Amino acid sequence: MSDAFVGKDFKASNDGLKWAKAGPGVIPAWVADMDIPTAPEVREALRRRAGGDLGYPLWLDSPQCEPLAEAFAERMATRFGWAADPGLVRSYSDLNQALQVLLHVCTEPGDAVALHTPAYHPFLGTLESMDRPLRSIPMVPDGDSWRFEVPDLTGCRVLLLVNPHNPTGRVFTRAELEELAGLAERHDLLVISDEIHADLVYEPHRHIPFATILPGRTVTVTSATKAFNLGGIRCSVAHVGAQQARKALDAQPEFVFGSPSVFGVEATVAAWRHGDAWLEETRALLDRNRHTIASRLPEGVTYRLPEATYLAWLGYGRPGMAEVLEREAKVLLSDGAAFGPGGETFARLNFATTEPVVEEILRRIAQVAL
Repeated sequence: MSDAFVGKDFKASNDGLKWAKAGPGVIPAWVADMDIPTAPEVREALRRRAGGDLGYPLWLDSPQCEPLAEAFAERMATRFGWAADPGLVRSYSDLNQALQVLLHVCTEPGDAVALHTPAYHPFLGTLESMDRPLRSIPMVPDGDSWRFEVPDLTGCRVLLLVNPHNPTGRVFTRAELEELAGLAERHDLLVISDEIHADLVYEPHRHIPFATILPGRTVTVTSATKAFNLGGIRCSVAHVGAQQARKALDAQPEFVFGSPSVFGVEATVAAWRHGDAWLEETRALLDRNRHTIASRLPEGVTYRLPEATYLAWLGYGRPGMAEVLEREAKVLLSDGAAFGPGGETFARLNFATTEPVVEEILRRIAQVAL
């Protein structure tokens, strides 16, 4: 595959982070953006909004009129059988902001946070910068999948649950979630459940919202950005089922945390209400890609088929392989060390791209000596 071919056919917008960071001739497969055009229903919704009213939206003065909360509740009921209360929904720019707001108002510096590791690295950065010590729940290889071992959670204040899990792609079972719920009750934990990859679960696995198991302790945070390729839209929601968290949030000044723009709300509502045909086609592509990786990885690289997400967690058995692959294979992956304990000898590959690009990535990777 020539450099011109990569740039001409697969490079996104000129200022897109994913491609802009890659050097000449390098195929980026790192940050969780797709190389797939956004759903036409979303683009049409944004065109309508751009050609219409760009003044203050009604929901700034009447939050109960915000369409985002209703669209979220409809989607949870339709997709997952969860009767989420739209009146408990708060909106934010993204999940990182939502997490930081919740930790800011519900915890104090020094309060420990339990989190499955390896973990989504911005969450690790948040815990470090906010002085919320990490209590690691290690993800352990278990045959073709992963299991976790829960340490003593005494002294923890929060369980930060990422389900489906990033980076391993595990979808936690009901039994696993019920075990975690029991621990949350026993240790009086607030549960912040990141469920942003819930729409990217592959058969026969099923996503179970944690709020259906432990509603009174759970804040569910999610967004349409991962499943519908809308990372730049800057819109997310938090369903605040935990009363203590609602009280803490409602005690803050009205505008201190901001809110999504009308474009963020418009795109998200369009995706959740009208984007499922696009999503099913995209998920079928991702399903093929995850199996292609399983059949084409070189011997010596471990790979457990992800049950969700478009992220392959590749075990190389030694650290620093992301740097090696960028230099020698001209493929840019995420370095597993950034994902904290347990990630040091791994690299994360984003396979949300076209099948020819996946094939080329695998061809290049196979040429690097292990």
